[in-house]
Amino acid sequence: MNPEPDSSRLLRQVAGRFATGVTVVTTIAGGADRAMTVNAFTSVSLDPPLVLFCVEKIARFHDVVTRSGTWGVSVLGESLRDASNWFATRGRDLDGQLSGWEHHRGPATGVALFSGAVATLECRTYAVHEAGDHSIVVGEVVALDVPDPDGRPLVFYEGGYRTLQ
Repeated sequence: MNPEPDSSRLLRQVAGRFATGVTVVTTIAGGADRAMTVNAFTSVSLDPPLVLFCVEKIARFHDVVTRSGTWGVSVLGESLRDASNWFATRGRDLDGQLSGWEHHRGPATGVALFSGAVATLECRTYAVHEAGDHSIVVGEVVALDVPDPDGRPLVFYEGGYRTLQ
């Protein structure tokens, strides 16, 4: 049963009242970097070390990341708000999309990680679960870093960016 349009809006409003951090998930496809802003990200398990993110099935990033087997997560700080907006833009040019964003290659997977991130993780896909119009991508963490230990996290709440006091 599909919810009524009003209940879909209400679900979006209610879910938006859960404050989240903001990440950019990256992978490599055919030798080219691919990236997408994700706020549906969380840790799952310490043993083994697992995290997950959710990706909409119609997103161009979906098939690329589910086929690649490796991906990175850059937890964005306040200074990377423009990156969050850029990588959330549907239909943006995919060629050279990381140009202009300071990044480095993860030592375990070679995926791009944002140098100004407050934290980074490199993952190997552990499982992919179907979940309505999204897929839940679970990854085993193979490397971690804290590039900017003093950075302030970028927070998203009720459809907008917020700062921690």
